[in-house]
Amino acid sequence: MNNTGKVFITGGAGYVGAVLVPKLLSKGYHVKVMDLYIYGEDVLDTVKDHPHLVQVKGDIRNRQLLEAEIKGYSMVIHLACISNDPSYELDPDLGKSINYDAFVNLVDISKKSGVKRFIYASSSSVYGIKDEPEVTEDLPLEPLTDYSKYKALCEKVLMDAATDDFVVTVVRPSTVCGYSPRLRLDLTVNILTNHAINKGQITVFGGEQKRPNLHIEDMANAYLFLLEQPVEKIHKKIYNVGYENYKVREIAEMVKGTLDGNIPIITTPSNDNRSYHVSSNKIKEELGFEAKHTIQEAILDLKAAFDSCKVPDSMDDIRYYNIKTMQAIKLK
Repeated sequence: MNNTGKVFITGGAGYVGAVLVPKLLSKGYHVKVMDLYIYGEDVLDTVKDHPHLVQVKGDIRNRQLLEAEIKGYSMVIHLACISNDPSYELDPDLGKSINYDAFVNLVDISKKSGVKRFIYASSSSVYGIKDEPEVTEDLPLEPLTDYSKYKALCEKVLMDAATDDFVVTVVRPSTVCGYSPRLRLDLTVNILTNHAINKGQITVFGGEQKRPNLHIEDMANAYLFLLEQPVEKIHKKIYNVGYENYKVREIAEMVKGTLDGNIPIITTPSNDNRSYHVSSNKIKEELGFEAKHTIQEAILDLKAAFDSCKVPDSMDDIRYYNIKTMQAIKLK
């Protein structure tokens, strides 16, 4: 396809969206972002005056607003959601209304509005706990929480809605890491790096849980890559997108080693027993997409951001922490 497509991104001012939107604009796409901007209205400031960018402050649960704003856009990338288990569990009804009910609406509106492609950001947490050495896309889903249960249900809604004229793709991302203008410091690599640099010690909860990780540049590049694939290659396809699988304690050691610090690592018990080794061979073998960035790069990118004062008050400012922000704003 040519690069003059029009892309509608829900949650485009989020952690991944803030990195993806400038990439799309640089490739010639026209982009409309719909977001509540609860983590700051400045996250897209580097591109805010771009002639091909439209920003809409709005709630994806507002059907009339969606119907009005999505008109004329041929592609949707759906990133918006209450984006982790603890945040979801603060208010399960709110979580369901945003993560599931609004999704059903969005798919319906997209089809009726003539959207041709729809890419959905699901989650690798839909697998639950797996004993298999490699978690592949064809394994049964065993979500452990409401957050991951509704992610899995949304996948089914989207697949059921697929037609020859409505091309759908599901992405199951790993835990993303690295710097973004809308930074999250509540994700494994980012937490451990923040603590190492700004607290002088690393606290590991549990440590034996295995987590798949993905640099944020690779996550954004994966969405861009999928938009540019021929329809027949990506229609009704589900892809894990990850790269490096490590135990949490191994990531802590990596942070310590990368920062060249004599940083103590303190281990405490955890009731978070999610553990899985995700395989991303399918997207590599079928489409040729490979992650190119490493956890070490993410750690160094975060260090550079801290060193240049891009992340003030990193331990206490609630905008870096989804659950703290959710508690403070009390969305309805």
